Amino acid sequence: MTARTIRCTPAMSRLAAVSSLAVAGALILTGCGDQTDSAKSAEPSASASATTASAPLADLLPQAIRDKGEIKVGSDIAYPPVEFKGKDGQTIGIDPDLGDALGKQLGVKFVFENGTFDTLLTGLRSDRYDLAMSAMTDTKNRQDGVDPETKKKVGEGVDFIDYFTAGVSIYTKKGDDKGISTWADLCGKKMVVQRGTVSHDLAKAESAKCGSKGKISIEAFDNDLEAQTRLRAGGADAGSSDFPVAAYAVKTSGDGNDFQLVGEQVEAAPYGIAVAKGNDELTKAIQAALDAIIKNGEYQKVITKWGVDAGAVTEAKINGGV
Repeated sequence: MTARTIRCTPAMSRLAAVSSLAVAGALILTGCGDQTDSAKSAEPSASASATTASAPLADLLPQAIRDKGEIKVGSDIAYPPVEFKGKDGQTIGIDPDLGDALGKQLGVKFVFENGTFDTLLTGLRSDRYDLAMSAMTDTKNRQDGVDPETKKKVGEGVDFIDYFTAGVSIYTKKGDDKGISTWADLCGKKMVVQRGTVSHDLAKAESAKCGSKGKISIEAFDNDLEAQTRLRAGGADAGSSDFPVAAYAVKTSGDGNDFQLVGEQVEAAPYGIAVAKGNDELTKAIQAALDAIIKNGEYQKVITKWGVDAGAVTEAKINGGV
């Protein structure tokens, strides 16, 4: 769920991680969910205050967040296995599990609120969310508030605390790859993507280079599950999304009979937890909490649980994307 500058180069040797994801078998197939809004109290509850006071890194948080006892997280909760709704309606996945671990360090609850991916940074600027955590790639464009296509400044930008690394993959209907193994092979064909993602940006950039082979016909959707449905129904030749999501769809959709990965991953880059510019105290608190769970092993437990060890990081960097 990313949108970054285009450097269509193979992502290390991360295609090998497909097999490790498949072998892990720890992923849970389920659906997506709706917006969650919790009533907020004007005064901190006694239990929230006690929890915050007992956490090792609570004093790093801004006082207003400590008083509330929670951090509002904007997220597009339809992106398995990163964040999605379980059968009981609860938000589950890599990001919610990491949020729980971070919350224990900071003494607050991470409350995930559903939103369309391309509106999450606007939600940060309007103070609807304290953080955005939604498989969002840390890019220089996002840090600076620059539109990746027009190169014009469209906002104040955000700061990122990097917590995972992922590339982008192409997938097709199983047994029908249409001769597609690289992005260049998509010229003259139709593909589906999620709007505002790196896949969307990359498709537009590749289409501009197609020349006589014909442009890529791109159909963009609000979420990745809608794009998958379109491809499954035969409405496109290929789809693209972040590697963990594409690999999960290949493994789980139709019990593994709907899709297949083609070619290699490209554009390996960090996922970042986004914080609005100027909220330095919160940014440093999240960085410290992430470093703490990396050090105490809680981070690795989450990464291993979801079968995505190949994307693990060893330290929490701020604005490491380019």
